[in-house]
Amino acid sequence: MAKKKSIYTKDVVLVMAASFFFMFSTMFVNPLINGYAKNLGASSAFAGVIVGIMSVAAMFLRPIAGNLTDKFSKYRLSFIGGVLILIGILGYVFTPSSAWLLLFRLINGTGYVLCTVCMTTWLAFLVPRQHVGEAMGFYGLMNALAMALAPALSINIYQKIGYRESLIASAISALLMVIAIQFVGDHAKPIVKDKSKMPKKHFKIIQMNVLPVAILTTLFATPYFVTQADIVTYVEQKHLSVAVGSYFLIYAVVLLIIRIGLKRYFDTVRFGVWFWISLISTVAYISLLAMMNNNWQMALAAAGMAMGYGIIYSVLQSTALLLAPIEEQGLASSTFYLGLDIAMAFGPMLSGVVDSVLPIEWFYPVELVLIPFMLLVYFIWRKRLNEAIDHH
Repeated sequence: MAKKKSIYTKDVVLVMAASFFFMFSTMFVNPLINGYAKNLGASSAFAGVIVGIMSVAAMFLRPIAGNLTDKFSKYRLSFIGGVLILIGILGYVFTPSSAWLLLFRLINGTGYVLCTVCMTTWLAFLVPRQHVGEAMGFYGLMNALAMALAPALSINIYQKIGYRESLIASAISALLMVIAIQFVGDHAKPIVKDKSKMPKKHFKIIQMNVLPVAILTTLFATPYFVTQADIVTYVEQKHLSVAVGSYFLIYAVVLLIIRIGLKRYFDTVRFGVWFWISLISTVAYISLLAMMNNNWQMALAAAGMAMGYGIIYSVLQSTALLLAPIEEQGLASSTFYLGLDIAMAFGPMLSGVVDSVLPIEWFYPVELVLIPFMLLVYFIWRKRLNEAIDHH
């Protein structure tokens, strides 16, 4: 019996490595930018604008990135994105004031948008369509590991050497991303068809087939980003004696085990199975965080988040690509990430409102209101979502 050919070619591995580096670079900055802005003289309000401007700008830039990705080489756009990230972070290092920091944050954000959309589409281009789910599972794992490790390292490094010096590590990571893609052989240029037989393409904001995926992405990602932004403050307000600094490291380890164990199933199991596993796990981890008072409950909550958000993230990402035609893979990717941007931008804002008007005991139980909306979206579009796997 012939041995199955691995999808992990040199080009695939390099794109995955590059995705880790650019995500690490961006997430390394996030825990520091608020304090750094204030250190440069920004008021609390302006520092908040500097922190949030990247996600808000991303929501407007996603459709542009999606349309560009379907028209140009994925390598070229990823290279531009990587260089913009590098310029933005070097700007952070050398900026003389918080006003300039805002400008460099926008440059960094533009590069981040290009990289997220282009590199997801690039990876999908490099693997057979019937293995998109497996590829997205590992791509998502690279992103998740970067999102878990970068903040922990940045806080520890900053405490030892300060803001400007620690940000150099982020710049090095961005540079490694730019270097890594130079060795990818397939630049994923769009397939040129007979233009005389093709209908004229118009600029699109979203890929309509992917709309339910984007909505579900927002709903599942909101508790994740709320936890990322507020879990330390939540623990302090409740005076809990738990090692909260280990939360996202536990999440990353469990996610690594899950993604390796289930890698083949992402291409063969229908969406509904993953949806129900993730929904139940989401209810479980939100409930555990609400009642948490020891390290065991915290660890179980982190594992539940890996089973909930960690699984559905990759499933939604691959489903978005499968639901869209080949010529609109970039737009499909940008639509998926638009859902993520909305959760990243507005989740922590809404949690701040909840924290200001309700007792801290209600901080996590209130998030269970998202569950009926998840069910509603699934039941409206379940046929389309479950049939995505047939589009291999």
